[in-house]
Amino acid sequence: MKHRRIPKRRAAVAGAGIAALVAAGITFQSANASENSPAPTPDTLSVAKAGKLASALGKDLGADAAGTYYDAKAKSLVVNVLSKSAADAVESAGGKARIVENSLAELKSARTTLDDEAAVPGTSWAMDPATNKVVVTADRTVEGAALDKVDAIVKKLGGKAELKRSKGEYKAFLAGGDAIWGSGSRCSLGFNVVKGGEPYFLTAGHCGNAVKSWSDSQGGGEIGATEESSFPDNDYALVKYTADTPHPSEVNLYNGSSQAISKAGDATVGQQVTRSGSTTQVHDGEVTALDATVNYQEGQVHGLIQTTVCAEPGDSGGALFAGDTALGLTSGGSGDCSAGGETFFQPVPEALSAYGAEIG
Repeated sequence: MKHRRIPKRRAAVAGAGIAALVAAGITFQSANASENSPAPTPDTLSVAKAGKLASALGKDLGADAAGTYYDAKAKSLVVNVLSKSAADAVESAGGKARIVENSLAELKSARTTLDDEAAVPGTSWAMDPATNKVVVTADRTVEGAALDKVDAIVKKLGGKAELKRSKGEYKAFLAGGDAIWGSGSRCSLGFNVVKGGEPYFLTAGHCGNAVKSWSDSQGGGEIGATEESSFPDNDYALVKYTADTPHPSEVNLYNGSSQAISKAGDATVGQQVTRSGSTTQVHDGEVTALDATVNYQEGQVHGLIQTTVCAEPGDSGGALFAGDTALGLTSGGSGDCSAGGETFFQPVPEALSAYGAEIG
Protein backbone atom coordinates (compact mmCIF):
# COMPACT_ATOMS: atom_id res chain seq x y z
CA MET A 1 0.00 0.00 0.00
CA LYS A 2 1.42 3.39 -1.02
CA HIS A 3 1.54 5.98 1.76
CA ARG A 4 1.23 9.68 1.11
CA ARG A 5 3.59 11.93 2.99
CA ILE A 6 2.48 13.35 6.33
CA PRO A 7 3.16 17.02 7.11
CA LYS A 8 6.41 17.30 9.09
CA ARG A 9 4.64 18.53 12.19
CA ARG A 10 2.67 15.27 12.40
CA ALA A 11 5.38 12.69 11.77
CA ALA A 12 6.11 11.16 15.22
CA VAL A 13 7.13 11.85 18.81
CA ALA A 14 8.52 10.83 22.18
CA GLY A 15 10.29 11.62 25.49
CA ALA A 16 12.55 10.17 28.19
CA GLY A 17 15.20 10.58 30.94
CA ILE A 18 16.71 8.61 33.86
CA ALA A 19 19.75 8.27 36.12
CA ALA A 20 22.70 7.62 33.81
CA LEU A 21 24.58 4.34 33.65
CA VAL A 22 28.20 5.33 33.11
CA ALA A 23 29.99 2.47 31.41
CA ALA A 24 33.21 4.42 30.93
CA GLY A 25 35.45 4.62 33.96
CA ILE A 26 34.56 1.20 35.37
CA THR A 27 37.53 -1.01 36.15
CA PHE A 28 36.88 -4.35 34.52
CA GLN A 29 38.10 -7.58 36.09
CA SER A 30 39.79 -9.87 33.59
CA ALA A 31 38.93 -13.43 34.52
CA ASN A 32 41.48 -15.27 32.41
CA ALA A 33 44.42 -12.92 32.75
CA SER A 34 47.48 -14.15 34.57
CA GLU A 35 50.56 -12.39 35.80
CA ASN A 36 52.38 -13.36 32.63
CA SER A 37 49.53 -13.30 30.11
CA PRO A 38 47.47 -10.17 29.37
CA ALA A 39 43.72 -10.52 28.83
CA PRO A 40 42.53 -10.71 25.22
CA THR A 41 41.44 -7.38 23.77
CA PRO A 42 37.64 -7.37 23.33
CA ASP A 43 36.27 -6.96 19.83
CA THR A 44 35.13 -3.54 18.62
CA LEU A 45 31.38 -3.94 18.10
CA SER A 46 28.43 -1.91 16.90
CA VAL A 47 25.34 -1.87 19.14
CA ALA A 48 23.61 -4.32 16.80
CA LYS A 49 26.53 -6.78 16.81
CA ALA A 50 26.88 -6.44 20.58
CA GLY A 51 23.20 -7.30 20.96
CA LYS A 52 23.61 -10.44 18.83
CA LEU A 53 26.70 -11.48 20.78
CA ALA A 54 24.89 -10.92 24.08
CA SER A 55 22.00 -13.11 22.92
CA ALA A 56 24.34 -15.90 21.76
CA LEU A 57 26.44 -15.81 24.94
CA GLY A 58 23.33 -15.79 27.10
CA LYS A 59 22.24 -19.08 25.55
CA ASP A 60 25.72 -20.63 25.71
CA LEU A 61 26.54 -19.59 29.28
CA GLY A 62 23.18 -20.47 30.81
CA ALA A 63 23.11 -19.94 34.58
CA ASP A 64 26.68 -18.55 34.52
CA ALA A 65 25.47 -15.43 32.66
CA ALA A 66 24.64 -12.47 34.94
CA GLY A 67 23.75 -9.59 32.61
CA THR A 68 25.36 -7.52 29.85
CA TYR A 69 25.74 -3.92 28.74
CA TYR A 70 27.34 -2.01 25.91
CA ASP A 71 30.38 0.15 26.70
CA ALA A 72 29.81 2.96 24.17
CA LYS A 73 33.23 4.52 24.75
CA ALA A 74 35.18 1.30 24.14
CA LYS A 75 32.56 -0.05 21.69
CA SER A 76 32.60 -3.41 23.43
CA LEU A 77 30.16 -5.76 25.10
CA VAL A 78 30.63 -6.19 28.86
CA VAL A 79 29.38 -9.54 30.13
CA ASN A 80 28.84 -10.33 33.82
CA VAL A 81 29.61 -13.96 34.68
CA LEU A 82 29.87 -16.13 37.79
CA SER A 83 32.93 -18.26 37.01
CA LYS A 84 36.36 -18.16 35.43
CA SER A 85 35.43 -20.74 32.82
CA ALA A 86 32.49 -18.56 31.74
CA ALA A 87 34.80 -15.53 31.62
CA ASP A 88 37.19 -17.46 29.35
CA ALA A 89 34.30 -18.28 27.02
CA VAL A 90 33.20 -14.63 26.89
CA GLU A 91 36.65 -13.33 26.06
CA SER A 92 37.21 -16.03 23.45
CA ALA A 93 33.98 -14.87 21.79
CA GLY A 94 35.15 -11.24 21.73
CA GLY A 95 33.38 -9.85 24.77
CA LYS A 96 34.75 -8.29 27.96
CA ALA A 97 34.16 -10.51 31.00
CA ARG A 98 33.54 -9.38 34.55
CA ILE A 99 33.10 -11.84 37.42
CA VAL A 100 30.28 -10.69 39.74
CA GLU A 101 28.57 -11.90 42.89
CA ASN A 102 24.85 -11.98 42.06
CA SER A 103 23.32 -14.38 39.53
CA LEU A 104 20.41 -13.39 37.27
CA ALA A 105 18.22 -15.82 39.21
CA GLU A 106 19.06 -14.05 42.48
CA LEU A 107 18.36 -10.62 40.95
CA LYS A 108 15.08 -11.84 39.47
CA SER A 109 14.10 -13.19 42.88
CA ALA A 110 14.87 -9.78 44.37
CA ARG A 111 12.63 -8.14 41.75
CA THR A 112 9.82 -10.56 42.61
CA THR A 113 10.12 -9.56 46.27
CA LEU A 114 9.93 -5.89 45.30
CA ASP A 115 6.90 -6.51 43.06
CA ASP A 116 5.12 -8.32 45.88
CA GLU A 117 6.09 -6.10 48.81
CA ALA A 118 7.28 -2.67 47.66
CA ALA A 119 4.77 -1.48 45.04
CA VAL A 120 4.52 2.02 46.50
CA PRO A 121 3.43 4.78 44.07
CA GLY A 122 6.48 6.88 43.21
CA THR A 123 8.97 4.00 43.09
CA SER A 124 10.68 2.08 40.31
CA TRP A 125 13.24 -0.69 39.98
CA ALA A 126 15.41 -2.31 37.35
CA MET A 127 18.44 -4.58 37.15
CA ASP A 128 21.63 -2.56 36.70
CA PRO A 129 24.31 -4.72 35.07
CA ALA A 130 27.02 -2.17 35.92
CA THR A 131 26.46 -2.61 39.67
CA ASN A 132 25.11 -6.18 39.49
CA LYS A 133 22.18 -5.09 41.67
CA VAL A 134 18.53 -4.17 41.40
CA VAL A 135 18.44 -0.38 41.71
CA VAL A 136 15.30 0.86 43.47
CA THR A 137 14.44 4.54 43.02
CA ALA A 138 11.99 6.48 45.19
CA ASP A 139 10.76 9.86 43.94
CA ARG A 140 10.26 12.94 46.13
CA THR A 141 6.64 11.99 46.99
CA VAL A 142 7.75 8.82 48.82
CA GLU A 143 8.16 9.91 52.43
CA GLY A 144 7.63 8.82 56.03
CA ALA A 145 6.24 5.33 56.55
CA ALA A 146 6.19 4.59 52.81
CA LEU A 147 9.89 5.38 52.46
CA ASP A 148 10.71 3.40 55.60
CA LYS A 149 8.83 0.42 54.17
CA VAL A 150 10.75 0.49 50.88
CA ASP A 151 14.06 1.03 52.66
CA ALA A 152 13.45 -1.94 54.95
CA ILE A 153 12.65 -4.24 52.00
CA VAL A 154 15.78 -3.13 50.13
CA LYS A 155 17.93 -3.73 53.21
CA LYS A 156 16.38 -7.20 53.58
CA LEU A 157 17.64 -8.00 50.07
CA GLY A 158 21.22 -7.23 51.17
CA GLY A 159 23.77 -6.92 48.38
CA LYS A 160 21.19 -7.68 45.70
CA ALA A 161 19.56 -4.22 45.82
CA GLU A 162 20.22 -0.57 46.60
CA LEU A 163 17.94 2.43 47.14
CA LYS A 164 18.30 5.79 45.40
CA ARG A 165 16.20 8.96 45.48
CA SER A 166 14.84 11.04 42.61
CA LYS A 167 14.28 14.78 42.97
CA GLY A 168 11.29 14.64 40.62
CA GLU A 169 7.90 12.93 40.72
CA TYR A 170 6.99 9.93 38.56
CA LYS A 171 4.08 10.76 36.28
CA ALA A 172 2.58 9.32 33.15
CA PHE A 173 3.32 12.15 30.70
CA LEU A 174 -0.19 12.82 29.38
CA ALA A 175 -0.10 15.86 27.10
CA GLY A 176 1.87 15.97 23.73
CA GLY A 177 4.31 14.99 20.91
CA ASP A 178 3.86 15.58 17.20
CA ALA A 179 0.72 16.54 18.85
CA ILE A 180 -2.44 14.49 18.86
CA TRP A 181 -5.41 15.86 20.73
CA GLY A 182 -8.61 14.52 22.28
CA SER A 183 -10.93 14.97 25.28
CA GLY A 184 -8.94 17.96 26.51
CA SER A 185 -5.73 15.89 26.57
CA ARG A 186 -2.63 16.09 24.39
CA CYS A 187 -0.28 13.18 23.66
CA SER A 188 2.25 12.25 21.01
CA LEU A 189 1.98 10.02 18.00
CA GLY A 190 4.60 7.31 18.33
CA PHE A 191 5.03 5.30 15.14
CA ASN A 192 2.86 4.71 12.10
CA VAL A 193 2.09 1.02 11.65
CA VAL A 194 0.08 -1.29 9.40
CA LYS A 195 -2.36 -3.97 10.53
CA GLY A 196 -4.25 -6.12 8.05
CA GLY A 197 -3.22 -3.75 5.26
CA GLU A 198 -4.83 -0.79 7.05
CA PRO A 199 -3.04 2.28 8.52
CA TYR A 200 -2.78 2.73 12.30
CA PHE A 201 -0.45 4.42 14.76
CA LEU A 202 0.90 3.53 18.18
CA THR A 203 0.80 5.78 21.23
CA ALA A 204 0.88 5.29 25.01
CA GLY A 205 -1.76 3.15 26.72
CA HIS A 206 -2.50 5.80 29.34
CA CYS A 207 -3.27 8.12 26.43
CA GLY A 208 -5.51 5.54 24.75
CA ASN A 209 -7.38 4.96 28.02
CA ALA A 210 -8.14 8.67 28.28
CA VAL A 211 -8.95 9.49 24.64
CA LYS A 212 -11.10 7.62 22.12
CA SER A 213 -11.17 10.16 19.26
CA TRP A 214 -7.97 11.89 18.10
CA SER A 215 -7.27 15.05 16.12
CA ASP A 216 -4.02 16.58 14.83
CA SER A 217 -5.02 20.00 16.18
CA GLN A 218 -6.83 21.22 19.26
CA GLY A 219 -10.54 21.13 18.51
CA GLY A 220 -9.92 19.78 14.99
CA GLY A 221 -11.66 16.99 13.14
CA GLU A 222 -11.02 13.35 13.91
CA ILE A 223 -8.05 11.66 12.22
CA GLY A 224 -8.10 8.45 14.25
CA ALA A 225 -9.94 6.43 16.89
CA THR A 226 -8.46 4.31 19.68
CA GLU A 227 -9.12 0.67 18.85
CA GLU A 228 -7.22 -1.03 21.70
CA SER A 229 -5.38 0.20 24.79
CA SER A 230 -3.44 -1.42 27.64
CA PHE A 231 -2.53 0.43 30.87
CA PRO A 232 -1.38 -0.19 33.59
CA ASP A 233 0.81 -3.34 33.44
CA ASN A 234 1.65 -2.31 29.85
CA ASP A 235 1.58 1.16 28.31
CA TYR A 236 0.62 0.94 24.64
CA ALA A 237 -2.42 1.76 22.50
CA LEU A 238 -3.41 1.19 18.87
CA VAL A 239 -5.23 3.97 16.99
CA LYS A 240 -6.86 3.39 13.59
CA TYR A 241 -6.73 6.23 11.06
CA THR A 242 -10.29 7.24 10.23
CA ALA A 243 -9.46 10.13 7.88
CA ASP A 244 -7.47 10.36 4.65
CA THR A 245 -4.36 11.43 6.54
CA PRO A 246 -0.83 10.97 5.13
CA HIS A 247 1.10 8.52 7.34
CA PRO A 248 4.66 7.77 6.27
CA SER A 249 6.95 5.75 8.54
CA GLU A 250 9.13 8.56 9.86
CA VAL A 251 9.85 10.70 12.92
CA ASN A 252 9.81 14.49 13.00
CA LEU A 253 13.28 15.89 13.84
CA TYR A 254 12.01 19.47 14.25
CA ASN A 255 14.70 20.93 11.99
CA GLY A 256 12.82 20.68 8.73
CA SER A 257 13.78 17.04 8.23
CA SER A 258 12.67 13.62 9.41
CA GLN A 259 14.14 10.22 10.26
CA ALA A 260 12.80 7.32 8.21
CA ILE A 261 11.79 4.30 10.33
CA SER A 262 12.10 0.91 8.63
CA LYS A 263 11.93 -1.59 11.49
CA ALA A 264 11.43 -2.16 15.20
CA GLY A 265 14.08 -3.56 17.52
CA ASP A 266 15.11 -4.19 21.11
CA ALA A 267 17.11 -1.60 23.04
CA THR A 268 20.52 -2.41 24.56
CA VAL A 269 21.87 -1.09 27.87
CA GLY A 270 24.51 1.54 27.01
CA GLN A 271 22.98 2.29 23.60
CA GLN A 272 22.71 5.92 22.42
CA VAL A 273 19.10 6.80 21.55
CA THR A 274 16.97 9.73 20.40
CA ARG A 275 13.43 10.81 21.05
CA SER A 276 11.20 13.46 19.47
CA GLY A 277 8.23 15.28 20.99
CA SER A 278 6.15 18.39 20.45
CA THR A 279 6.73 19.71 23.97
CA THR A 280 10.50 19.42 24.08
CA GLN A 281 11.30 18.41 20.48
CA VAL A 282 14.43 16.28 19.93
CA HIS A 283 16.77 15.06 22.68
CA ASP A 284 19.41 12.33 22.91
CA GLY A 285 20.54 10.08 25.73
CA GLU A 286 21.54 6.57 26.77
CA VAL A 287 19.67 3.40 27.69
CA THR A 288 20.42 2.63 31.34
CA ALA A 289 18.21 -0.40 32.04
CA LEU A 290 15.75 -2.82 30.48
CA ASP A 291 12.71 -4.57 31.93
CA ALA A 292 12.20 -1.76 34.45
CA THR A 293 9.15 -1.57 36.72
CA VAL A 294 7.60 1.79 37.61
CA ASN A 295 4.80 2.43 40.09
CA TYR A 296 2.68 5.35 38.87
CA GLN A 297 -0.22 6.67 40.90
CA GLU A 298 -2.47 4.89 38.38
CA GLY A 299 -0.77 1.51 38.78
CA GLN A 300 2.32 -0.61 38.12
CA VAL A 301 3.85 -0.96 34.65
CA HIS A 302 6.42 -3.65 33.81
CA GLY A 303 9.04 -4.30 31.14
CA LEU A 304 10.01 -0.68 30.39
CA ILE A 305 13.16 0.81 28.85
CA GLN A 306 14.91 3.27 31.18
CA THR A 307 17.04 6.09 29.68
CA THR A 308 18.79 9.41 30.33
CA VAL A 309 16.75 11.22 27.68
CA CYS A 310 14.69 14.04 29.19
CA ALA A 311 10.93 14.45 28.70
CA GLU A 312 8.05 16.61 29.89
CA PRO A 313 4.26 16.42 29.98
CA GLY A 314 3.06 16.35 26.40
CA ASP A 315 5.69 13.89 25.20
CA SER A 316 3.66 10.79 26.16
CA GLY A 317 3.30 8.14 23.47
CA GLY A 318 6.08 9.56 21.32
CA ALA A 319 8.96 7.82 19.58
CA LEU A 320 12.21 6.54 21.03
CA PHE A 321 14.49 5.41 18.22
CA ALA A 322 18.07 4.72 17.11
CA GLY A 323 18.67 5.47 13.44
CA ASP A 324 15.92 3.80 11.42
CA THR A 325 14.91 1.47 14.27
CA ALA A 326 11.83 2.05 16.43
CA LEU A 327 12.55 1.19 20.07
CA GLY A 328 9.96 2.63 22.44
CA LEU A 329 6.88 4.72 23.22
CA THR A 330 7.22 7.39 25.91
CA SER A 331 5.48 6.23 29.08
CA GLY A 332 6.44 8.63 31.88
CA GLY A 333 9.03 9.59 34.44
CA SER A 334 10.21 12.54 36.48
CA GLY A 335 12.05 15.81 35.98
CA ASP A 336 12.22 17.99 32.87
CA CYS A 337 14.58 19.02 30.08
CA SER A 338 16.11 21.81 32.17
CA ALA A 339 17.08 19.84 35.26
CA GLY A 340 17.03 16.33 33.76
CA GLY A 341 15.21 13.41 35.32
CA GLU A 342 14.10 9.81 34.85
CA THR A 343 11.91 8.52 32.05
CA PHE A 344 10.58 5.16 30.92
CA PHE A 345 9.54 3.79 27.51
CA GLN A 346 7.23 0.96 26.48
CA PRO A 347 9.16 -1.31 24.07
CA VAL A 348 7.70 -1.16 20.54
CA PRO A 349 8.24 -4.85 19.60
CA GLU A 350 5.94 -5.92 22.45
CA ALA A 351 3.20 -3.55 21.28
CA LEU A 352 3.50 -4.72 17.67
CA SER A 353 3.29 -8.34 18.78
CA ALA A 354 0.24 -7.67 20.98
CA TYR A 355 -1.65 -6.04 18.12
CA GLY A 356 -0.41 -8.09 15.17
CA ALA A 357 0.93 -4.94 13.52
CA GLU A 358 4.17 -3.98 11.78
CA ILE A 359 6.10 -0.78 11.20
CA GLY A 360 4.94 0.93 8.01
